[in-house]
Amino acid sequence: MGIITTVSRWSDGKTEQKRTLQKGETRQVSITTTHFQDRVMDVQSAPLMSVDIALLQVNLGYRCNMACKHCHVEAGPGRNEMMSGDTVDAVIEILKNNPIHTIDITGGAPELNPHFSYLIERARQAGCHVIVRTNLTILLEEDMTHLPDFFSHHSVEVVASLPYYTDDVDKVRGKGTFERCIKALKKLNALGYGNGATQKRLNLVYNPAGPFLSPAQNTLEEDFKKELHRRFGISFDRLYAFTNMPIGRFREFLLRANGFERYMDKLVHVFNPATLNGLMCRHLISVGWDGRLYDCDFNQMLGFTVHDTCPQHIKEFDYTLLSGRTITAGNHCYACTAGQGST
Repeated sequence: MGIITTVSRWSDGKTEQKRTLQKGETRQVSITTTHFQDRVMDVQSAPLMSVDIALLQVNLGYRCNMACKHCHVEAGPGRNEMMSGDTVDAVIEILKNNPIHTIDITGGAPELNPHFSYLIERARQAGCHVIVRTNLTILLEEDMTHLPDFFSHHSVEVVASLPYYTDDVDKVRGKGTFERCIKALKKLNALGYGNGATQKRLNLVYNPAGPFLSPAQNTLEEDFKKELHRRFGISFDRLYAFTNMPIGRFREFLLRANGFERYMDKLVHVFNPATLNGLMCRHLISVGWDGRLYDCDFNQMLGFTVHDTCPQHIKEFDYTLLSGRTITAGNHCYACTAGQGST
């Protein structure tokens, strides 16, 4: 039997990449729809532009102790892409010399980068608020158990991935994951996280388990707070609901299930122009593990760097040029404007 090779053309009308899915005959996926940037211009008669750079999002690498099914980064234990010390130092210099007051550290599991703690310490010395995105389970790994105390000492805001408040989490992230997440959350709570204190913010991130949109964020947050407290005595500050981006492993899942076109059609159908002003790409710059600059972490995974009129690398950073840039958009951006939008 042959191998199914799927060619996707939904991003910019060009062949984006090939995916080997399963045994069978050759199939081709092609979605015809209004390009996202054209849809934006229909609404506001101008391309999507950045407003400022309030936040520097830094991806320290794609290595992770987990390999979650919905991961748009396609992170895992076998990934070797890691930000070097020189690039970390360049990030610190940008924080020192520009009016950027928040750094958002992500991965993979950013904790696995050997320069992780150094970056947090230097960012705090530069007067920046530090956000760390964690999968929680990493905090129980050998040589990582000190991190909750380290976070507390440096007033790090913790943004933790928790797809649901029951062990259904294991279906997406692996057996035993939910139990480990609960242990990590309890440890953070014991340090004062999640009790409303501004210096110890604990926020959770929800992703749908399949090809559907999340419920209303406020309602979902109420459910999470009620159930996590009732079942485990756990508290947290905010819950952020994200629509699954049709890239990375989630995209592969959609293609294998013959659901890619249906999912994209759903996102396009519920495009909400009211979400455009609050899109995260308008207020941040994403720095890849190799120092390249992107409009967001999702563009980074697709290799869509910032507009070609702008500096392309952290060592060429120009705050003025990057603050007023045209956003590089593709049809995956419909996920951020679907329904109530992604937070």
